[in-house]
Amino acid sequence: MRGKIVIGVSNSLAAGALWGLVFLAPLVLKDFSPLQLAAARYLAYGLVAVLLLLSHWRTVWRQMTGAEWRALVWLSMLGNILYYVLLATAVQWAGGASTALIIGLLPLVVTLVGARDSGALRFKKLAPPLLLSLFGVALVGIDGVLAEAGAQAGNVALRIAGLLCACGALVSWSAYSIGNSRWLLRRPDISSHDWSLLTGIVTGALALLLVLPAFWVAPVHASPAWLRFWSVNVGVAVLASVVGNAFWNRASRLLPLTLMGQMIVFETLFALLYGFLWEQRMPSGLEVVAIICLVSGVLWCASLHRSHDAHAMQHDKAVING
Repeated sequence: MRGKIVIGVSNSLAAGALWGLVFLAPLVLKDFSPLQLAAARYLAYGLVAVLLLLSHWRTVWRQMTGAEWRALVWLSMLGNILYYVLLATAVQWAGGASTALIIGLLPLVVTLVGARDSGALRFKKLAPPLLLSLFGVALVGIDGVLAEAGAQAGNVALRIAGLLCACGALVSWSAYSIGNSRWLLRRPDISSHDWSLLTGIVTGALALLLVLPAFWVAPVHASPAWLRFWSVNVGVAVLASVVGNAFWNRASRLLPLTLMGQMIVFETLFALLYGFLWEQRMPSGLEVVAIICLVSGVLWCASLHRSHDAHAMQHDKAVING
């Protein structure tokens, strides 16, 4: 059981490292709209997913029913298209640190929902590491919000709109994370990788609906700008959507939902790291303390789950032997 937890956390770490790139792309491509970013990224994601599924498409097709396809439609909309449009808008309007702060509340939301599952750790035990993680996120937000407020003091309305978009992204991704974990547990016969690719195909189909509104009336860009646009979006599609989602789906089958909620913190940490690299600066003292709090909260929660699972196994053995 301990090895299962370690492998699950490792997969979550890899997913977070790749998902953190999502926060960087809107900054690198700030001259393009969030709708254009979403359309390009998910068209590329869908195309790559089709290519990777071609070799065993018939096998996967026979495993699917109407219920799975309907679930993939709303999961793709919530966790990919809607989430990314809202997140990219928030990054461009409110700044990366403020957006990372709000998205960093995902562990709290998902863990609170997961604590209602049968056999899950009680919220009373989860509260200390959750509060520590939340405190770390708050510190990041205080530092980032104060800095960005000074830089954008003349555009308060745009900033407020960006923060509201970040809140919308939080709700959207929370619903996706919970729903996706449920479906992965419901259909263990479908591999995590294939489920991710199926999500990509459905998302790519939905992205086709964005092409006309995204590119019909678009600002004029030089050829190098378009080359950068497609390079970044294809890179994010492959690394974050294909590879990152595969790591996350693998972790979702190894870890309980309460612990999966904590693992989302890795995305926030890497988003901050990439932001520091993009800005070519070291984190402030407050940011260092915040990162320590976030990591400590995750490790604390993982330790609680290892103890809980070990106790549960001993109890089951005692019942069987008794």
